Amino acid sequence: MDSPPSRKEITHDRIVATAARAIRRGGFQVVGVADIMKEAGLTHGGFYAHFSSRNALLAEALERAGRDSAARVSQHTAARQVRGASALRAMVEGYLSDRHLGKIESGCPLAALASEMPRQSPEVREVSAQRVRGLVAAVQRALPKDARADSGPAIASQMVGALQLARALGDNAEGRALLKASRQALLAQYDRQPSV
Repeated sequence: MDSPPSRKEITHDRIVATAARAIRRGGFQVVGVADIMKEAGLTHGGFYAHFSSRNALLAEALERAGRDSAARVSQHTAARQVRGASALRAMVEGYLSDRHLGKIESGCPLAALASEMPRQSPEVREVSAQRVRGLVAAVQRALPKDARADSGPAIASQMVGALQLARALGDNAEGRALLKASRQALLAQYDRQPSV
């Protein structure tokens, strides 16, 4: 039986969860240690009891954001599959959904942060690369066994790019239309199963 988390572990988790929301909401550059600690209801001085640097916090926050997002995608995909959708259809429809369009703070960190990732510290770039690999692998697993090996990276790229462009247009009819067109194009090209 696991022991309950310590007060320090609970506080650490609260800081990471706050930073994970903040980086998706405003980007890496706007995440300041003092602001994160204040939003988490803590004093700035306690930061270094939990992290060696701001970059260590950003790397952990990105990992947390990616893990949380992947879990949500997996849950939504499983629920759609229960209703008869193929794994790929379920993933594409969930990722390119109208709901995901407006959920920047809790959505996919790749769509929120991809353009900033190459300019971060090596430790944050490594976590970024892991998140990209994770999404590509998830898409590849959703494909039929006989799918081309390059289909996973192509689909993942199109999904992230479509969500970024739709968000640039806004959570409105134009943004939703772009998502719908992207869903339809991806599914017409890669999904052999008719919609349910």
